[in-house]
Amino acid sequence: MRDSFEINASDYHTEGEPFRIVSSGLPNLKGETVLDKRSFAQSNLEFEQIRQLLVNEPRGHADMYGGFITEPNDSGADFGVLFWHGDGYSTACGHGTIALGAWAIESGLVASTDDSITPVTIDVPSGRVRAVVTKSGGQITRITFQNVLSHTVATATGLKLGDGREVKVDIAYGGANYAILEASQLGLSVEPEHLDELIRLGREIKWALNNSTEAQSQSDSRLNGIYGTIFFDRLQATDSTIHDRNVTIYADGRVDRSPCGSGTAARIAQLHHLGQMGPDTLLLHDSIVGTRFEGRIATSPDPSAERGVVPEISGNSWLMAESKFILSGSDPLPSGFSLR
Repeated sequence: MRDSFEINASDYHTEGEPFRIVSSGLPNLKGETVLDKRSFAQSNLEFEQIRQLLVNEPRGHADMYGGFITEPNDSGADFGVLFWHGDGYSTACGHGTIALGAWAIESGLVASTDDSITPVTIDVPSGRVRAVVTKSGGQITRITFQNVLSHTVATATGLKLGDGREVKVDIAYGGANYAILEASQLGLSVEPEHLDELIRLGREIKWALNNSTEAQSQSDSRLNGIYGTIFFDRLQATDSTIHDRNVTIYADGRVDRSPCGSGTAARIAQLHHLGQMGPDTLLLHDSIVGTRFEGRIATSPDPSAERGVVPEISGNSWLMAESKFILSGSDPLPSGFSLR
């Protein structure tokens, strides 16, 4: 543990969801792969102190998100990242991947020109992803991230809630496992006035399924469990377009303000498995605050991976601040605090 330190960070938001990037001033990470480094950081007191300082109040807030930049698994990627939030470290983060694409270009880590389409390859705990950054007149206008292979784990899983109601839940993997259900099953809609109840039910569903057989679909146990619950409203559907509004309650009751990148990937895998989405279908995925991701299937289905697909998700991210966070030796709250 450190008595005092300074940490520089770049703060972005991707369609409303924050992402705080730390690329220097960190302790050494041990591990052969980014997933190994995640395991090391989870048990390292110095990393835990820094994560908590940056995510907790008064420097962060209950739903803060960010990432530590590290070396890639090999020379095939530009860099690696450990994703973190208020409850620990995640295995995937689509909105963070989009933010990292913007950061890599704007910081000059990956070279580009004023009018260009530039790939940024990133090793994340769940695998290797790519953010393709489009610039026009020197401005980033669109970032499309290509995710890891995603697939449906289970459909129509019955679950009895604590209040006696029964729901049917699908589980799909988009770098992490998500429980997915239409909000109308619970007499709710994805709107801010219902958020407290959606958080409560999202936590209940996540923890009820977290240790289930269905949530143990990955060969590496570090990728198992349920990361979040996705509630959606179906707004419109045609032969070529599906338009949904969703909110993802991730970790232990955290709320994604964006349409959730890895959650959108899981939703695409689910829709494909249900026969509702093909290579020519566009998913318009709106968030609870009205921002949007556009999702497509990037490659043809892989029959060897439970009808797996590679989702491609487009949005944008904007730099908000370049900050220096300071821990003074006399600060009585060296890890910050959280009121929820």
